[in-house]
Amino acid sequence: MNITHLLENIPYKKIDGTLPQSISHITMDSRDVKKDSFFVCIKGYTVDGHDFAEQAAKDGATAILSERPLSVENAAVVVVEDTARALGILAAKFYGHPSKDLHMIGVTGTNGKTSVAGMLHAMLMELGEKSALTGTIGFNLNGDLYPSANTTSDALTTQQMILRAKEEGCSHMSMEVSSHGLVLGRLAGVEFNTAVFTNLTHDHLDFHGTMEEYGHAKGLLFSQLGQNLAEKKQAVLNADDPWSQQFAKMTPHPVYTYGIQNNAQFKASHINMDHRGTTFTLTCSEGEFPVTMRLLGHFNVSNALAAITALYAEGFALEAVLAALAVIPPVEGRMQKVEVEAPITIFIDYAHTPDAIEKALNAVEEFKKNRVIFLVGTGGNRDKTKRPSMAEKASIADYVVLTTDDPRYEEYDSILGDLQVGMTHGNFACIGDRAEAVRHAVQQAEQGDIIILAGKGHEDYQIIESTKYPHSDKEIAIEEAMKKFQEKEA
Repeated sequence: MNITHLLENIPYKKIDGTLPQSISHITMDSRDVKKDSFFVCIKGYTVDGHDFAEQAAKDGATAILSERPLSVENAAVVVVEDTARALGILAAKFYGHPSKDLHMIGVTGTNGKTSVAGMLHAMLMELGEKSALTGTIGFNLNGDLYPSANTTSDALTTQQMILRAKEEGCSHMSMEVSSHGLVLGRLAGVEFNTAVFTNLTHDHLDFHGTMEEYGHAKGLLFSQLGQNLAEKKQAVLNADDPWSQQFAKMTPHPVYTYGIQNNAQFKASHINMDHRGTTFTLTCSEGEFPVTMRLLGHFNVSNALAAITALYAEGFALEAVLAALAVIPPVEGRMQKVEVEAPITIFIDYAHTPDAIEKALNAVEEFKKNRVIFLVGTGGNRDKTKRPSMAEKASIADYVVLTTDDPRYEEYDSILGDLQVGMTHGNFACIGDRAEAVRHAVQQAEQGDIIILAGKGHEDYQIIESTKYPHSDKEIAIEEAMKKFQEKEA
């Protein structure tokens, strides 16, 4: 692509050296540089791309995007204020603004992003559409799953995924949109048609500082729908969360609301559930409809309402949407029942905030027969302020196992000490090693008990220091349950 055309919307400070006529490739990874590459220097948490600019030029990069002047031979250096934000504009333009050719649905909120985006993707495929999904679980392209590093990928990877979805014939793409991604400009250049809000509760204050700043970060998704009312765009907001009132003011586009407690355009009532799934009545402008789904919990009713409302806003017939919801499986790692030949019930869940923990416990309350054993872990070197509240909510359970999820560089005792402060009863154990904690939770269980393993969900690894080690709550729990109950039978 002609580099002058590529740079025409970039407010650069200066250009040192002579720009090449064109570039054939954009990368932020110096190992990926090839002939005529445009290398973008991104300053990350542990690595600064500026340190690799000289090597990139030696390997064939003919243009460098930088936040400061660099002494580099054989490559022009384009200096900008923020390379991460400029990258979004460059990537969208380089790949031909692919998001304009798909129906893009963005889902933001503290909890429920993965569930709602996953439900949307599964329901769209059930409706006969080709669909893509990107978020915490990875990049799902028409049913094929590829790994991804973050909930919201960097701007370059995001545009590459959207382009690939377009090339594979997808009509829709659902994206989890994190507050980090919005603030750091990872979604620059993505044109969303529908923006969905789930809820806002305590999380990520180590990054945002205050709940107000956290909320304003989420609101960027709605303000970025733009002002062009000739385009069909819409916001889907949770009427049960007060932040929705603020977000409704941030866009001129139509707003659709859903809820359980407050008045909403799509409202659920008469909710019933057992270990197999949930039923409820949906009331909306088209009438009342019985709804059946294989997901558990009032929070999943709210998630389902978000998905139903978004697809209705996108133009799908309501009856077809509800039929699709009835058959899709639970989202992986989100109150997912573990199939095990033992007289106990085990769920794995991603809950890692106080609100999500409370909702996970409430989800099993209606069919609880004996005790609930709850394992809760939190990450090291992350928001410490939420830890006591997490343990306080976990105290709803009859027995609690306090542990870690990704300890990183923080000592077990530091994490467990912060959690322990919030416990409201003495029926708990502190076990820093997560694998041992999962085994302990299963060993405590007797016939009829329910175990919820929270914090890791679908994840099959654990981060200790900077290394990812294999770890699966699900596999450890199955192995321990089989061992425990087979021994009893013997």
